[in-house]
Amino acid sequence: MNLSVVIPAYNEEKYLTGTLETVKLALGSIPEAEIIVVDNESTDAMREIASALGARIVDEDEHNIAKVRNTGALAAAGEVLVFLDADTLVVSGVFEKIIAAMSDPRCVGGSVAVEYEAPRRRQLFMRWFMRLWTFLGRLTKMRQGALQFCRFEVFRELGGYDTTIYVGEDIEFHWRLDKLAKTRGGFTAFVEEPSVQTSSRRWEKIGLARMLFFTHPITIFLMWRVRPVWKDWYKNAIR
Repeated sequence: MNLSVVIPAYNEEKYLTGTLETVKLALGSIPEAEIIVVDNESTDAMREIASALGARIVDEDEHNIAKVRNTGALAAAGEVLVFLDADTLVVSGVFEKIIAAMSDPRCVGGSVAVEYEAPRRRQLFMRWFMRLWTFLGRLTKMRQGALQFCRFEVFRELGGYDTTIYVGEDIEFHWRLDKLAKTRGGFTAFVEEPSVQTSSRRWEKIGLARMLFFTHPITIFLMWRVRPVWKDWYKNAIR
């Protein structure tokens, strides 16, 4: 089973080296896998880093995370697409779990559990908040997109990520995956172990009150199509 790991990236020189190194190590025993980094008009050394570490680079000029994900997917050659955030670390065994899940033809795709790196501040609160998110995720199937996967043919059938959504496009995409699975008598997979680790950079730099507001499900679902609200994700993207 061929995998294409798609990594959307904008000025990610600080994190991309670690991400690519863990991906390459985790893919070590998996033949015919490719790594695609989608360069979203980066102005730092990210492109050089990606090239030096053996990733194939695809360009996307529009600053829209859904569009960036879609561009990488449409350039992929794999049967299974794996979408990975550029500030997220994987460990050995995670791709084997994905392959095992996708070996069942009833499985259309899924996601992997996410852990946040320990922030320098508010560690106790962060742990509590992420446990709450985990509970809400199980209750409503809000699967975060730090690592999502699906069959290429399913991606095409669904039309990819919704480019009218600027934050939470991963949650909305997974909801459509779930809906498609039900119509086919199939399922989506959730890999709990091993999990992936993503950065807590926004928690560190934005501040507690603002992050509570921006990560609240009501905020996301009421405003995910209002681009100006998400300036810390786009106009003044935190890196």
